[in-house]
Amino acid sequence: MTIEKHDLVHEFPDHQHTIRHLKMNDRHFARLFEQYNELDSLIHKMEEGAEPTSDDVLNEKKAERVQLKDALFTFIKEAEAVS
Repeated sequence: MTIEKHDLVHEFPDHQHTIRHLKMNDRHFARLFEQYNELDSLIHKMEEGAEPTSDDVLNEKKAERVQLKDALFTFIKEAEAVS
């Protein structure tokens, strides 16, 4: 099974500049960004079998990642609308 990367740069390649800007200038975005990366890393470990888990827990973590990604994308779109 191929495990896909879900980091924000891969998810939103057209928004790299905005992501960098927000990481440096918006503490809330930076905090959510860090949480997203930590969660994505945990999910990769679970999918690879390096972190023991159940399917239910893995699916919960994936749902959390989607929610964080949605929140981060909202930040990105709002920042781009202002610029």
